[in-house]
Amino acid sequence: MQKRLILICLSLSLSLGVQAQFDLQGHRGCRGIMPENSIPAMIRAVELGVTTLEMDVVMSKDGMVLLSHEPWMSSGICLDQEGEEIQDDPKRFSIYGMTYEEVRTFDCGSKPNERFPEQDLQESPKPSLQEVLDTVAAYCEEQDLPLPMVNIETKITPEGDGVFHPSPEILVKEIAEVVNNSPFKKLMYLQSFDPRSLEVAHDTQSDWKLVLLIEKERDVKKALESLSFKPDVYSPFFELLDKDAVNYLHDQEIKVIPWTVNFQVYAEVMRDMGVDGLITDYPDRISLESLGLE
Repeated sequence: MQKRLILICLSLSLSLGVQAQFDLQGHRGCRGIMPENSIPAMIRAVELGVTTLEMDVVMSKDGMVLLSHEPWMSSGICLDQEGEEIQDDPKRFSIYGMTYEEVRTFDCGSKPNERFPEQDLQESPKPSLQEVLDTVAAYCEEQDLPLPMVNIETKITPEGDGVFHPSPEILVKEIAEVVNNSPFKKLMYLQSFDPRSLEVAHDTQSDWKLVLLIEKERDVKKALESLSFKPDVYSPFFELLDKDAVNYLHDQEIKVIPWTVNFQVYAEVMRDMGVDGLITDYPDRISLESLGLE
């Protein structure tokens, strides 16, 4: 009996420890200091101690799931196959209209980004999700580090179905093919502004945590009505949050992880509201110790 009580207490203690951990997520790896959604950004974020790697995924013509914020080659961060500026409408270079080998001929890491002048520029093709997970897992094993969570965003819209990406059913299925055959199967968030992929994952992927992204809606109850179920995490633009919203979400047993918090002073405001984590372009700027969270 005594042994059983000890085991129960230990289990409860470990469970509470996991729940209490503040989730520092590196946005697109660490977009403030490395090319976004690149392997170097993911490795650097792990070095900086993030607990979760946040990334965006799309799909190529030949069915490869790969990292990209837009489902086309963005003229803001990419150079064409000849290393030149993309002058035409960037949507002309739809990733869903190219094979993965064609996608890899573009460089999306060497072009200076006016919004992020501190980036360590380096040639970076858009990597496959498989390559990212394999590289991060190998790095963590080599450095004897725990695996981070991964937070994968589906970049889809109803208008883009069949044009810039497949249906949410197909995209979620292909993401699952990669993630569920990796060490990250039970370390997985799926997030989206488009509820359809979350609904698909809710029906098919019981091991995943599901995250509703919110860009403009301040009414939490109204935002939650877009789903047929309660998400595990509510993830709004940080300026939309207040203490009452956080308390309401916690009463619903929904965690709150806002984006994109890039300065310590804003992180302190979020901490005082009681959020469960935050997403940042600059994991090097956010000190959990200063927040009293480490």
